[in-house]
Amino acid sequence: MLELISEHRCFGGWQRFYRHASSVIGLPMRFSVFIPAQAGQGRVPALFYLAGLTCTEETFMIKGGAQRLAAEHGLMLVAPDTSPRGANVPGEADNWDFGVGAGFYVDATVEPWRQRYRMYSYVTEELFGIVTGELPGDARRAGVFGHSMGGHGALVLALRNRDKFRSVSAFAPIAAPSQSDWGRKAFGGYLGADTAAWAAYDATALMRTLREPVPEGILIDQGTKDQFLHQLQPEAFEAACREAGQGLTLRRHEGYDHSYYFISTFMADHLAHHARVLA
Repeated sequence: MLELISEHRCFGGWQRFYRHASSVIGLPMRFSVFIPAQAGQGRVPALFYLAGLTCTEETFMIKGGAQRLAAEHGLMLVAPDTSPRGANVPGEADNWDFGVGAGFYVDATVEPWRQRYRMYSYVTEELFGIVTGELPGDARRAGVFGHSMGGHGALVLALRNRDKFRSVSAFAPIAAPSQSDWGRKAFGGYLGADTAAWAAYDATALMRTLREPVPEGILIDQGTKDQFLHQLQPEAFEAACREAGQGLTLRRHEGYDHSYYFISTFMADHLAHHARVLA
């Protein structure tokens, strides 16, 4: 059962924040949703946004500047939290890049994370079902995008769930997490020491096993002054796309960093990309 925490009139539609008891996580989970006015006439395309490290379900809706654009395109925006809250796993709040606020959109397979840290299944199964069942999202017209850790999540979810996510884009994604300190820390903690198991959640590794998995193309924006560029490895994903014959538009923007000032600058291009595919 969905609990409406708050709602705000916004560009002719509604910005809402929900809480519900998650059967996948086993804890209450929060998410936010912008529902455009077009939903009054029927189901609308649903665009999932996955946020980065330390963020919550509020971050994107407050900082992204996306609602006006979504209202124009008739897109529903959905933003889940970035991890379980209140799991009480020892040490889960000790680091900003692992544990609380850093679920990495994987299903953990090792203790003590395995029971609660299941963000992959939460987004692809439970939240997707809520958005396209209880809310007016169209299950046949869904897309996913995200930033940094969430950009990693968006690429992985799209590559592994082509039947659900028709469009995909990312801002400064952790594109080859097995090759970055952030990814190795998260994957080692959630998935264990067997690096072969990491490939299922590594967009670059996944792309190397596929052939043009996203025929509509992938859009990625990356700032050249990104302070975390060494963690992101966009060139590795670019090479994997080239080998797979995957259409990729990777735009490098001089002077832009990793912040929401960068994200909001190019938000219009991303929503237009998704609206075109999901029309």
